[in-house]
Amino acid sequence: MKKIILCILIFVLLCFCIPIIFTNNKIQNVAKEIVENNEITPNTYDYKNYQTIKLLHSATGQIEEIKLDEYLYGVVASEMPANFELEALKAQAVVARTYTIYKMINDNSKHEGANICDNSACCQAWITKEDRMAKWEEPLRESNWNKIMESVNSTQGKIITYGGVPINAFFHSNSGGTTETTANVWGGTGYPYLQSVETSGEDAYSQYSSEVTLTKQTLIDKIKEKHTDFEIDFNLEDCIKILEYTEGNRVKKVKIGNLELSGVEVRTILGLKSANFIITIEGENIKFKVTGYGHGVGMSQTGADSMAKSGSNYEEIIKHFYTGVEIINM
Repeated sequence: MKKIILCILIFVLLCFCIPIIFTNNKIQNVAKEIVENNEITPNTYDYKNYQTIKLLHSATGQIEEIKLDEYLYGVVASEMPANFELEALKAQAVVARTYTIYKMINDNSKHEGANICDNSACCQAWITKEDRMAKWEEPLRESNWNKIMESVNSTQGKIITYGGVPINAFFHSNSGGTTETTANVWGGTGYPYLQSVETSGEDAYSQYSSEVTLTKQTLIDKIKEKHTDFEIDFNLEDCIKILEYTEGNRVKKVKIGNLELSGVEVRTILGLKSANFIITIEGENIKFKVTGYGHGVGMSQTGADSMAKSGSNYEEIIKHFYTGVEIINM
């Protein structure tokens, strides 16, 4: 009798367990298929692995191993003026930390043996405490450095994510009032969190505007370095015309002579500080009046300072410049 009861119990147990086993296997297989098809991106990062970085010093080629926050002191000190509002500096610290983590996860093979370099044209700028202190007036040195440290320490571990994944946190000096999408600068489909947004108060930072005047011959020589087939007629007024603007009010396309160039390419060829420019002709001279400084994508540093002056905290600043993001603690 006991054997019969035991057999019945085993049979009942198997009736419950077998479907569960097959269901679990099916769920695991579906989950695996979703991940493999990139339908979702699970946040599987162990951030403990990103507390120390390998920094390439561009001038010497040497690689230094340095704690993340110690590295960030040098980034914030190099990238943003210490006289900016503390909340702007905090935003810069979080943006720089996020940018660093993104690079470590996605571009780890860019610099052989290093995670990131100290060249702003490639990664983000960095400076030693000693070199930074030497550039400040002596009475301000200690207070400035303490402010830099506070911006990093008070936001320790904070990074910006979109869909649970660290974002590519681009930033620049001055947007001229409106930021730009990545597609209008580097092409491609862009990132959903890097949209064009407006920020008031940036016109107060007049030092970020500039003018460049070139002679007709200088213009010809500079463009011919890149486009050997470039030609331009005698009448400059008829040969230079802006054809299209981007959402961020920058030049998208401009006709110069027999060429149609993007505003970004003209900026690069002529060494302009921004693709936000207007063109005027003065005899044989061509004047480019430039607004803003930088590619215009992501957080504008002067925009962050302007928002901080108006009472915004660093989280509000970040969520203004990066659409649909969350700030998490590593």
